[in-house]
Amino acid sequence: MGRLSVNLSGLQLDNPIIPASGTFGFGYEFAEYYDINILGSISLKGTTRDPRYGNPLPRIAECSSGMLNAVGLQNPGVDKVISEELPKLRKCFGKKAVANVSGFSLEDYVYTCEKMDKQDEVGILEVNISCPNVKHGGMSFGTSPESAAEVTRAVKSVTTKPVYMKLSPNVTDITAIAKACEEAGADGIALINTLLGMRINLKNRKPILYNKSGGFSGSAIFPVALSMVYRVYEAVNIPIIGMGGVTTAEDVIEMMLAGATAVEVGAANLVEPYACKNIIDNLPAAMEKYNIESLESIIGGAH
Repeated sequence: MGRLSVNLSGLQLDNPIIPASGTFGFGYEFAEYYDINILGSISLKGTTRDPRYGNPLPRIAECSSGMLNAVGLQNPGVDKVISEELPKLRKCFGKKAVANVSGFSLEDYVYTCEKMDKQDEVGILEVNISCPNVKHGGMSFGTSPESAAEVTRAVKSVTTKPVYMKLSPNVTDITAIAKACEEAGADGIALINTLLGMRINLKNRKPILYNKSGGFSGSAIFPVALSMVYRVYEAVNIPIIGMGGVTTAEDVIEMMLAGATAVEVGAANLVEPYACKNIIDNLPAAMEKYNIESLESIIGGAH
């Protein structure tokens, strides 16, 4: 155990850095850039029961200090993820991954989580009840404490590995939803997913995205994410994976002081393929600068 290591629900990570789901593919795509085994873990591309093409184009829009996406959970479906994607990852990544699971019904979540739970490559299940880019599912499960708890209980009944519920910031009271997940048996909370946003094309005066609105991510949302991690840390007694606008080693330290045990890096990977590697490389110097002996010792240190 080194100065950068953290323990996430029994999973010992060499460092707290995890590429966020949807920004790092299934992991092996980045292995041609650097040795991905330096990462704490990897949150795999969101997986659903059935294959999904995703939303119609255009589904990406740029904006100041961030981006909008309405990709719509494009993925090959859980069976192909297990038969094709995980074996490719196994060849270049020797650690446990975080399986990100989405659904459009309670049955979808149960089916996909039960299958992913059985895979040796998976160490933690990250259950996405917070996607703003799909209709009839996703975020609708994460907008009330009751429905969030219902998904949590259903998934926990068919799994053996730690379950982290990924929450939406697009709610009135995120702490109430986090507490409901904890009471329903969640092992941890992951937050935040993207904020709702829009861009309009001035030439044709229509929304740029086919879906009209999409998920806003990037450095601009970091203060929002930090605040929500801070508030949820005070509301629950289970670990938190913090994310949202993280781009530097200093951001990671802030997230951990707010209460995160591990930190996911999302949109930064789409701008700079070496983003996670650079953060890991820069963490020791940032720790020296702020007199931090070990990262685990600062979790929740701002409270």
